[in-house]
Amino acid sequence: MNDGRYPRLAAMKTADAFAQHLAAEHITLGFDRELAPPGSSPLARPFQLGDIRVGNRFCVLPMEGWDGTPDGEPSDLTTRRWQNFGKSGAKLIWGGEAVAVRHDGRANPRQLLLTPQSLPAIARLREQLIQSHRDRFGADADADLHVGLQLTHSGRFSKPNLHERPEPIAAVHNPTLDARFGGTVRTFTDAELTRLIDDFIAAARLARDAGFFFVDVKHCHGYLGHELLGARDRPGPFGGTLENRTRFMREIIDGIRASAPGLRVVVRLSVFDLVPHGKRADGVGAPAVDAADYRAAFGLITNGDLDGALAEARQVLQLLHDRDVRWVCVTAGSPYYCPHAQRPALFPPSDGYEPPEDPLHGVARLLEATRLLKAAFPGMVIVGTGYSYLQEWLPHVAQHQVREGHTDFVGLGRMMLAYPDLPVDLLSGAALKRKNICRTFSDCTTGPRLGLVSGCFPLDSHYLNHPDGARLRDAKKPIAHER
Repeated sequence: MNDGRYPRLAAMKTADAFAQHLAAEHITLGFDRELAPPGSSPLARPFQLGDIRVGNRFCVLPMEGWDGTPDGEPSDLTTRRWQNFGKSGAKLIWGGEAVAVRHDGRANPRQLLLTPQSLPAIARLREQLIQSHRDRFGADADADLHVGLQLTHSGRFSKPNLHERPEPIAAVHNPTLDARFGGTVRTFTDAELTRLIDDFIAAARLARDAGFFFVDVKHCHGYLGHELLGARDRPGPFGGTLENRTRFMREIIDGIRASAPGLRVVVRLSVFDLVPHGKRADGVGAPAVDAADYRAAFGLITNGDLDGALAEARQVLQLLHDRDVRWVCVTAGSPYYCPHAQRPALFPPSDGYEPPEDPLHGVARLLEATRLLKAAFPGMVIVGTGYSYLQEWLPHVAQHQVREGHTDFVGLGRMMLAYPDLPVDLLSGAALKRKNICRTFSDCTTGPRLGLVSGCFPLDSHYLNHPDGARLRDAKKPIAHER
């Protein structure tokens, strides 16, 4: 349990209190003290790029589900989650879900898997999201709603058959991560990566056939695409130089363009990284390796130099821009080895560590990275992340970021599990429902890490009363006692 080193945001009732805390902690985080009326809010302003019109500035981020069927199809719980996304009022659904392109790339045995056999069920999932949007907002409300699908291979974090049995296939050997995750780790051969590129392209065609507007070629959070970006020590055509390290990404994008014309391609990218962290004796996270000795990161921050760490991300964004991939979702690091980088939280999951910094530092770092990249690429469409930890101050920070042009969209992940109505409440001028606001208890991570279904167990009564809710509470008792 958190020892009170960092104050809870829920206790900061006024803008002055919030500002004073930011100043005391030397955290640079712009926010608007007053929210604009609903009709004039920057968050309600439609976004237009060419013939694409998105109705507002809220984006639902893709999350890895743990509640599909063994065959990779959605369950009733998956459908309920997607229907909530549709009813949320957000007009951009960035991938909806992390969907594996083949079985050995599933991060858990219940992750969705896109195959010809699962295609009808996944197509229905999209249709049910759109129908829930129409039911709430009107028959033509989906005209400016854009729904995509995230395609992934989990690489070294694959567990396709049993929750208890990792089956990692890494991009490159990494002594720190090999020892921590899986022990014996094999790496993809060049020929296997070439075949996997074809699998991504085939999955993209299926996504097009299912009616998705775009696919996200996932390059974030330590999964295979992201790990390849840092594979400096990998020999051959997929490692070493940045040109080689981006070959996987480039060949997938080019292949999708050739074989699925009309399907748009986007990329969710971990634009900076931290060295892997571990738990100290006092439970607080600390670097597990010296940054000077760590070669496996893409955009590693050293000596606090965020701008310098983004140099490679800028090169990748230029590569994407040159291929007319204009939509990028900014994230960072990996929830497996440095969760405070992309998922700032006051309370860690069961296998995590207490935050080594006020989580607002993590929020500010993500937002600053987003600002710097948007400034460098004003013609790119940028989705920012890291907002859920802000809680009651989320609307104030989000409004400021969009109003100032630091981001085009505000991405919401964990908050959409706890409070899927937040966008519609905010855009309608309704008071936020404080009892539904995500407090980053991390049960949505602890549950799946223990092999349970995905969901917000503390705040969503459906999960509170689900059999896995009782299992989670029982499993957490020894963890809470240890802390």
